[in-house]
Amino acid sequence: MSDPLKLSAVEQAVRIRHGTLSAEALMQATLARIDEVNGTVNAIVSMGDPEELLSEAREADGAAPSGPLHGLPVAIKDLVDAKGFPTSQGSPAFAGHMPDKDSPYVALLHEAGAIIIGKTNTPEFGLGSHTYNPVHGTTANPYDTSRSCGGSSGGAAVALATGMLSIADGSDMMGSLRNPAGWNNVYGMRPSWGRVPDDGAGDMFLHRISTNGPMARTPQDLALLLDVMSGKGDHAPYAQGFAPVGTPTSDLKGKRIAWLGDWSGAWAFEEGILALCETALETFGKEGAQVEALPAPFERDLLWDSWTTLRSWSMAASLGEVLDNPATHNQLKPEAVWEIEAGRKLSGLDVHRASEIRSDWYRTAAQLLKDYDALALPTAQIWPFPMENTWPREIAGRQMDTYHRWMEVMIPTSLAGLPAVAVPAGFGEAGLPMGLQLIGAHGNDGGLLNMAMGYHEATQWPQTCPPQL
Repeated sequence: MSDPLKLSAVEQAVRIRHGTLSAEALMQATLARIDEVNGTVNAIVSMGDPEELLSEAREADGAAPSGPLHGLPVAIKDLVDAKGFPTSQGSPAFAGHMPDKDSPYVALLHEAGAIIIGKTNTPEFGLGSHTYNPVHGTTANPYDTSRSCGGSSGGAAVALATGMLSIADGSDMMGSLRNPAGWNNVYGMRPSWGRVPDDGAGDMFLHRISTNGPMARTPQDLALLLDVMSGKGDHAPYAQGFAPVGTPTSDLKGKRIAWLGDWSGAWAFEEGILALCETALETFGKEGAQVEALPAPFERDLLWDSWTTLRSWSMAASLGEVLDNPATHNQLKPEAVWEIEAGRKLSGLDVHRASEIRSDWYRTAAQLLKDYDALALPTAQIWPFPMENTWPREIAGRQMDTYHRWMEVMIPTSLAGLPAVAVPAGFGEAGLPMGLQLIGAHGNDGGLLNMAMGYHEATQWPQTCPPQL
């Protein structure tokens, strides 16, 4: 039999269902691959006991298929609860915390037959697009292990790129699904806001700016995992009854893509990124899409002000108690403290004004997406940087005034809660990967996956250019 780890998740699931691949054999190959490469990249943490995992796989082989992920190994991002595995959130304040139940979408993965094998590494509290923390250490980029893999779903992206997993979950506030996908030559999807249920913590009615979503090496696998993660969302007041995205079909002919580039010069980019993404867009054109460069459709400073207000407000609400607790006060990284303190200085009217800007941008984007099937942007403004740096202080000579300013290219999608698929764009002169975002109208997750499928059939980047550790 060919190496089961080179199969897509869809192919693995079909073979297990038909009895031509056993869950035990897939688990054995998975554990062997993790043993071979994880010590180099540090992507999967808090691994389960191998013998227990093999026992679970044998049980799966002896049972009728329980769902579309029956027998597939999956590791869960370490911001999310999976019963039986610690959830540290990358913070000493929560190191060793053992949840007593699954988070909502993890329960859906279990119901679909997935076997949880461990957690994937993340920055502390998911803050910052560089996966390092004092609990589990730093995750390396497999294309250059001296460099960052991105984040905050960095462990998941690296596990996919190196063949340790075929599918993985992630979360995205300011590009945490899209940036690591781009920097590791895989696919990542931020779904429409409301599609994937969250854990229901905190206030459920005030607007949120993050969401969970799938990562994979093919658009078909993104769709497979997205439909499992979506669930019904009965506990969420703004969740809609989204229809399943189903199996993506190649669909690029006649599609219109608006290339927004550097937002009319507002954002700094390192040399080669825009050119590489434009080359990727040429592939879309060759497959039948129409690509048109557009000027910035909204004022950059308004987007930034709205985003930083709502983000800091959210961080103050979610992490304020951790800062106030004498036992954990000194266990937060400086960036987390800065976010909390900034959020606590805001007034109710500050938040309201930020929300009004957010609404204005949503209306602008919605109107634009009546004329275009997708908006396109790079997945990062900088190539993967040395892993010992906490965050980039400048890009192309422009100083970054905050720890997250260098990811400003992610804000248009996140602020409006729009779906976006990060597709591999290829490699720069130094051999490092970069990605391209396809951003769609709210609810058009399936349409974006169809476009990504057409591009994937023409490129096959993850399959033809895996990392050589």
